[in-house]
Parts: sequence; structure tokens; C-alpha cells
Amino acid sequence: MPQLSYVHGASDIPFIGDTIGVHFDRIVERFAERDALIVRHQQIRWNYRELKERIDAFAAGLLALGLRRGDRIGVWSPNNAEWVITQFATAKVGLILVNINPAYRVTELEYALNKAGCVALVTAARFKSSDYMVMLDELKPLLPQLRLVVTIGAASAGTVRFDDVCTLGGAAERHRLAALADELQFDDPINIQFTSGTTGFPKGATLSHHNILNNGLFIADAMKLTEQDRVCIPVPLYHCFGMVIGNLGCLTHGSAMVYPSEAFDPLATLETVAAERCTAVYGVPTMFIAEMDHPDFGKFDLTSLRTGMMAGSPCPIEVMKRTGSLMHLSEVVIGYGMTETSPASFASATDDPIERRVSTVGRILPHVEAKIVNAEGRIVPRGTAGELLTRGYLVMLGYWNDDEKTREAIDAAGWMHTGDLATIDDEGYCNIVGRIKDMVIRGGENVYPREIEEFLYRHPQIQDVQVIGVPDPRYGEELCAWVRLRDGESATVEEIRAFCQGQIAHYKVPRYVKFVDGFPMTVTGKIQKFLMREQMIEELGLTVVKTA
Repeated sequence: MPQLSYVHGASDIPFIGDTIGVHFDRIVERFAERDALIVRHQQIRWNYRELKERIDAFAAGLLALGLRRGDRIGVWSPNNAEWVITQFATAKVGLILVNINPAYRVTELEYALNKAGCVALVTAARFKSSDYMVMLDELKPLLPQLRLVVTIGAASAGTVRFDDVCTLGGAAERHRLAALADELQFDDPINIQFTSGTTGFPKGATLSHHNILNNGLFIADAMKLTEQDRVCIPVPLYHCFGMVIGNLGCLTHGSAMVYPSEAFDPLATLETVAAERCTAVYGVPTMFIAEMDHPDFGKFDLTSLRTGMMAGSPCPIEVMKRTGSLMHLSEVVIGYGMTETSPASFASATDDPIERRVSTVGRILPHVEAKIVNAEGRIVPRGTAGELLTRGYLVMLGYWNDDEKTREAIDAAGWMHTGDLATIDDEGYCNIVGRIKDMVIRGGENVYPREIEEFLYRHPQIQDVQVIGVPDPRYGEELCAWVRLRDGESATVEEIRAFCQGQIAHYKVPRYVKFVDGFPMTVTGKIQKFLMREQMIEELGLTVVKTA
């Protein structure tokens, strides 16, 4: 009988059986005076004791403002110390933190806040070209449940300043906070992260303390982090990469969280690694490329680096080799996962041969199961491609307020259907060979064509539209929209793109627009997107990016 494509992460490493808040306090007892959070662009440097003081003050303030266990509270901000405080403070109160992408515009923001039923929002005043306060004012009549807005920085009419919240909690709130440490359970929902699907409407992956705290633990173990490590985190906090692999991975081992900038900036990242003597750095492949290609790259001493994580999209072989030779990342780890699995299910080891690290996503993580199945749901032999399914502590509780979509994603036996095509070899290494779904990965951002199609259908001149991904040397993939106009109508590429500006996130705006009379279809009427992709590669003279 052939060996089947089933693996499980048998391990004697125990789970953390605490809530995030309780575990945070345990770590503070052990590492009180060690660096906990360094935010270079805010000139902040706090040890674990100082970070705990700020977290507890903000948590008590939230209680004073009337927020209670189970309430949903959004956070809409680029990377900063306030985001980190909010993450841990809400966990201590038992609030469910709803991550809002800083690039979201009005349509997406309205949907996310109302879908999750947010009663409160912690928000920056603005980010890049987005004026958050103007957008919130515009949406105010459409957000009936939102009763509290906490602003980072200056307050505006009807809002409360973040720093002022930290002064509101008194003895009663501190007593209540201490009581909650015993009341909250590690299986309680604690986080909602929006991830789109083929329906085009974002779904709220609901994660527990147990999901994300333990995933942070095992990913940090894969990189062999200790309290001596200083981790540079240029990836966004709203994403699992920042808040779980970044913050919770550091927390579980007493490592230092180091943030170089509010959004990714290659120069700031290099400066921070050198100045803070970081031992690890995270990023998607495009981030590492931007760092190594920066004209000032050679000016920085990066010899303190040892490890890090590269994830989010396929890692080109040459990029992996360059990070080892140029950035001293001899023990860099490749990871694979999805928001619905907290996120990581596979990772390479620091001592895996370079060939393994550039051609696979490593082996199954502790306490996780995975199998590869065919279209009939049967496990296939090793080396045979099929859909990757994962099961274990890391699988989300479900999609918020969407039982139907939850049942589609998680079967009766508890398996999470990833939608990815993969193989598992005889030694248990997994290779992602394709995507069943149409998802496009642009610079580490998961972009779902159906969501963009649904938006473009609103354009009064568009009859039909199909969105695909095409190769791009910088971002891995770029978006291309095939547009069929209504009879007698006309439009330009610029008009279609302008329609998207300010309404959907910048990375969802199609770079290429092609006007067509129809789409390639099967005899049963299904769109053949692979033929569209092949045609655009030829028309645009694109080169397919070679990846591991």
C-alpha cells in the first residue's frame, strides 16, 4: 500500500492553557525589565512592566466607558504602540477585537463594522491619503451600533482621545479587571479578521485566545526565539502576520517587539535592524526584495540577524538565497497558513537544507493534522496533488454570524478546507502547487477577484466583468479586469480606475483593464480564467515569475 498524504504534528510541547491576558501577566513576572515594545517612529521604548501598566490602564478605561465582555471593538490604524496596547487590553477585558485594514475605504469600513456589530472603534485620525475622520462622519448614519470612537492623537467632536481613556479607570475597574482574569476562558472568541471568499463579501474569521496564542508559540518555537531575541516587525498589525506571528510569538517567549514604521518602509526597516541589533525580521518576499535592492542597503550592519519568517506569497528561490548571503538570515523560516487557521499550519525549520526551504513550506507544526484529498474527498498517495485540509487547535471557531459559510469551510469532522492545491512528500514536506480558488496574492495581500467584480458591477456602464491575476516582477501578481460594457456605452481605462479610487483599497484597484465583447467559456458556461490569464501574459509581454 502506498504511503498516504496524511501528517500530524506529534509533539511533547504542551499547549498554553491560559487566556492571552493571564499569559501576558505570567511573562511580565518573568521578564519585567526586559525590552517588550520598541516603536521607532514614535520614539517609544517600554519594558514588559511598563507595557503592562499601559495595557491595564487602557483596559480599565474601556470598562469605565461601559464596554463589556463579548462586545466587538474595531481597530483601524497603521502600526503603532496604541494598536499593540489595544490588542492586549481588549483580550484582558474579554472584548472581541475586530481588525480593520488601514487601506479600507468607506464601503469596506461600513461593511466590516456592521457585519461584526462593533459598538466601539479605536482609530487613527488619518493614514496616507485617507482621512479617517471624514470617512467616519460620512458613515455615521449607517453605523447604528457604533457608540464610541477612540482617536489616536487629537480628538474630534464626539470622540474620546486614546490617552484620556487611560486615565478613566478607577479602583472599581481595576478590581473588575482582576476578576475577569478568572472568568474569561481560553476558548472564548477574542478576534475577528476579515477574509474574502469567492462570494466577494468579506467573512469574519473568528479566533479564540487558544487559537492565536498557541499559534504564536509554535511559530516562535520554529524560529527558536528566546527572551534574548529582538524581532523587527514591518508587517501590518491588522493581519495575522503582525498581531499573531509578530506580537504573540514574541510574547510567548519574552522577546522584544520592534516596529520600524507605521507602514512598510524598506529604509526604516534597515535602519531599525541595525540600530536595535535585531536578531529576526519578518516580511513577505517583496519586502525582502525592497530592502536588499535599496540603494543604501550596504550602509547598514545587519550581522545581528539570525532568523525571521518569510510568508504571505511564494518565495522566489533567488530571494531566499540572497537573504541568506546578504542579510545574514541563515536560519530564515518559510511559513504557510491562512487567517482561518490562526494562521500557520506548516513551517520549515531553521536547520532545514536550503533546497527544502526554497521548494516547500516545511512540515506540519505541533498538534496540527493535515491531509491531501482528491475531488471525492479521499486521501491521495504521497506526492500526488490535491486539496490541502488542516485540523486541530488552530482552526477558527467559525465565520462571524455566518453558519452557512462556516459549514462550507469546516466539514463535519473538523477539517478546514484551504482551497489550495498541494503535495506532501515522503518526508512530510508540503509544497503548495496552485490555488483552487481564484485568489490573487499581490505583494502579500490576498485579493479575491469576486469582491472586486462585485464592486465594479456597480459602475453604470459595465455589463459584465471578470478579474484575474497576472504575473508581476515586483508584487508577484497584479490585477487585470476584463470589462464588457453595456450596449452603446463607452469608457476609458482611466475612468474605470478612477471609479475605484477612494472606494476600495488601493491594492484592489486593477492595474490593467481590457475592454472585451465576451469571455472564454466552457460548453457549460463557466468562465475559463486560465485562458484569460494566458492571453494577457502574451498581450502584455509578461514573464511568469519563477517561484519555489
